[in-house]
Amino acid sequence: MTLSASALAAQEVTVAALGDSLTAGYGLPQRQGFVARLQDWLDERGAEVTVVNAGVSGDTTAGGLARVGWTLADDVDALIVALGGNDFLRGVDPAVSRANLDGILEAAGAEGVPVLLVGIRASGQYGPDYQRGFDAMYVELAAEHGALLERDWFEGLRPADGDLAAALGRTMQADGIHPNAAGVDLIVERLGPRVLELAERARGRG
Repeated sequence: MTLSASALAAQEVTVAALGDSLTAGYGLPQRQGFVARLQDWLDERGAEVTVVNAGVSGDTTAGGLARVGWTLADDVDALIVALGGNDFLRGVDPAVSRANLDGILEAAGAEGVPVLLVGIRASGQYGPDYQRGFDAMYVELAAEHGALLERDWFEGLRPADGDLAAALGRTMQADGIHPNAAGVDLIVERLGPRVLELAERARGRG
């Protein structure tokens, strides 16, 4: 049986990636950035998914909340939310970051748009209470809003042999904050299957 043009169109999913410099592809040629490489990964698998880059370098959860309305345009079927790294770098109170992320997820829910929430694991530089609160907000919000969860953007860079320092030396830019092209590819390999899962959720709501 041959699918009609309308049936094929119904299978296509547009995913907006709402994030910061990690999403935007800071320090890399456009074709090596996260969204471009994720698009390549999806295309190679015939996924019928288009990813829109809504990453802004330096953005915080507050910035994401301020622009989530126009990010959720009529043609956006699903949303990746990858924010919080700049909040942590600035020492923003996790309660404030949590409220902003909650607002983003509320906005997506109001539009019937499924979400993949991608977190950042905090270090202990602001103390254990801050670290616990920051890490917990992603888990709690995903559960409250029924969102898919990937707890750490950088999880794909963690090596099987446990030598994290050596792995980061191979996969990060000189600033130690942003992945290089090799690092982006590893992140995409980790997140790609979750984006496929997100797309299936979007199709299920169609």
